[in-house]
Amino acid sequence: MSTTATTSPRTERPWQDPRLPVADRVELLLASMSLEERLAQLGSYWFDRRGAGEVVAPMQDTFGARRPDFPTAARHGLGHLTRVLGTEPVPADEGRDKLARTQRELAGHHRLGLPAIAHEECLTGVTSYGATVYPAPLAWGASFDPDLVHEVGTAIGRDLRRLGVHQGLGPVLDVVRDHRWGRVEETVGEDPYTVGTIATAYVRGLEEQGVVATLKHFVGYSASRAGRNHAPVSIGPRELADVLLPPFEMAVREGGARSVMNSYTDLDGEPVAASRSLLTDLLRGAWGFEGTVVSDYWAVAFLVTAHGVAADAADAGARSLRAGLDVELPNTMCFGELAPLVRDGRLDEHLVDRAVRRVLRQKADLGLLDAPAPDGTPPGGAPDDAPIDLDSPANRDLARRLAEESVVLLANPDGVLPLRTTADRAPRRVAVVGPSAADPGVLLGCYSYPIHVLPRHPELGLGVEVPSLLDALRTELAGDDVVHEPGCAVVGDDRSGFDAAVRAAADADVCVLTVGDRAGMFGRGTSGEGCDAPDLRLPGVQHELVEAVLATGTPVVLVVVSGRPYALGAYADRAAAVVQAFMPGEEGAGAVAGVLSGRVTPSGKLPVQVPRDPGSGPQTYLGPALTRRLDRISNLDPTPAFPFGHGLSYTTFTYSDLEVTPTAPTDGAFDVSVTLTCTGERPGTEVVQLYLSDPVADVARPVKQLAGYVRVPLAPRESRRVTFTVPADLTSYTGVDLRRVVDPGAIGVQVGGSSEGDVLTGGVELTGPRRHPGRDRALRPTTTVTALA
Repeated sequence: MSTTATTSPRTERPWQDPRLPVADRVELLLASMSLEERLAQLGSYWFDRRGAGEVVAPMQDTFGARRPDFPTAARHGLGHLTRVLGTEPVPADEGRDKLARTQRELAGHHRLGLPAIAHEECLTGVTSYGATVYPAPLAWGASFDPDLVHEVGTAIGRDLRRLGVHQGLGPVLDVVRDHRWGRVEETVGEDPYTVGTIATAYVRGLEEQGVVATLKHFVGYSASRAGRNHAPVSIGPRELADVLLPPFEMAVREGGARSVMNSYTDLDGEPVAASRSLLTDLLRGAWGFEGTVVSDYWAVAFLVTAHGVAADAADAGARSLRAGLDVELPNTMCFGELAPLVRDGRLDEHLVDRAVRRVLRQKADLGLLDAPAPDGTPPGGAPDDAPIDLDSPANRDLARRLAEESVVLLANPDGVLPLRTTADRAPRRVAVVGPSAADPGVLLGCYSYPIHVLPRHPELGLGVEVPSLLDALRTELAGDDVVHEPGCAVVGDDRSGFDAAVRAAADADVCVLTVGDRAGMFGRGTSGEGCDAPDLRLPGVQHELVEAVLATGTPVVLVVVSGRPYALGAYADRAAAVVQAFMPGEEGAGAVAGVLSGRVTPSGKLPVQVPRDPGSGPQTYLGPALTRRLDRISNLDPTPAFPFGHGLSYTTFTYSDLEVTPTAPTDGAFDVSVTLTCTGERPGTEVVQLYLSDPVADVARPVKQLAGYVRVPLAPRESRRVTFTVPADLTSYTGVDLRRVVDPGAIGVQVGGSSEGDVLTGGVELTGPRRHPGRDRALRPTTTVTALA
């Protein structure tokens, strides 16, 4: 028996021998495959069938209706299985078994016995029924805590592997350029360094658990015209290189991501799915990426239907393959039409083999080329049959910690917050008003399972326990009389509840007014994929409700729970306090209520600036001087209500003793050191932020740009010394000749708790020749935090 077990793979299927080098195994298998079998490895299958009102991907109902049944589609094998667990709601154990059965069927009915790579969405957790819903990525950015996001990525990766899933479609590395875009909630923010460092931490968490992380959407998706989903992108190569590409480069180089997903968009007329310059020359040539490039769902077919650069499905498949795209998701459409083109010489066969090698190498890395188990179970499946709890106490604790760190206190001028309940104070009457208070769904992002899938199954509710903000406030403020009136819905023009809401606020000692978004897909929400906004006014008639409640004269704590920043300039100076939460997940209600009560000291900072006026965008902090208010230039004031990096605490911090290395060579580094002291009466955590500026350059440069940050916890009257060692590479930019350059000359330095306001400033002089850093350029500073006596 043992002799047969060790020799059979080498004689019947030699590629199954794990003792051979991966490259040899791949070549042995490739040589055994027909053209149809090789092309099948570049395709996928999705069992889902939905009507036009139920889609969770663009054109899903149209394209999905064209696919054959599974046995026909898989007759030559398959590269990927699409969302076997994330399509229909079944308990985790059943989902794992369902995926394992599908893999057995696939491997058992094909002569090569190859299972597929199973992928799932994982943006706010495992996209499966009953799984923990973590805060949305914009909340990750608000935490400025890559270490905690790494823990979340690790937990999600562990759960995916227990289910038998090999690849996660996340994270999103798009840098926000227009807050009207519906998918802002899926991004980490509007700053490339923040996006890169936070998303790379998440990538490492997935990859360390053996799950292939998929970087999306490469590249330009978030810069669409007018913030409209799938709209063309009209940016120059310099903005592409200096703003949109750096997060992807960091996640490839430092995170070890093994897959990249193309953007749906076209850049200056060239669809990314057919761009050799991006998918091959830059990604593989300049950055050394060795993984697979997978299509966003039906992006290859869109070359025909949306972009008009391909004549038919076969032409679209050939163009994508030539560009460097390896796998077509979620179903095989265009790549399945390539065999005739290869046979008559219109498509070079080596391009097929190039992509197949990449897919097979990834399957080998995942154990999918190994021999099946003695019971016939194909390799790479779920590791055991133990019961799976996708919403474990440990997961929920992670979700809670991240939610608490992500809540941002924007304003508290009169010290109304925290709403402490003390034994020596008479009970207050607290009015909780607004459409976001009693609906737990507003806490969840559009790619969470309850929002993404469960609307088709209303009998299942949310699938996990998600307290509402109203429930959490009644728990936090147990000694107070808490009354509730919704006032209006998130969307619509029904004002019939205004009078009751205004009476409740007028009769209260304090009013907590909750407004914001409810996520959905393709117009079925106010935030999420395909839910773009015409302007940045609160949805529906919520802005009218805010005005009516503010007019009562009762102190109003405005709580915004949203997937994008809304214009708050009209309310910021009249509200007693303003709190922002970005879709904080299943534990989000407790996090927000904890900040309001004072149980949690807020430490979140804005990863996107909050506009002053609804029509003042598109605008982010990352722009040259002409994006700022300049006298006699324009009658429009783009100054935000709250700037990037802003966030208050219930304690106070002071910055002192800034020291900057006076000079540094263009191929060296300089130190920036500052002392941070907690001067308040309670402990807190401050996010120390380092910004650089280049006052004289060959091209217009941002007024300032984040180059480093670190969370520093402090006890009352405790001080710590924070030092950033900054490589000169971090001052580089794309010059007139489109080469990255480090210039000699003055560099401005700013350190503080926000991009604006009370900050310390200094400078360094870079000396020596102009230098063009290469593919090994430094991407981040080294940070040290030292306790002071």
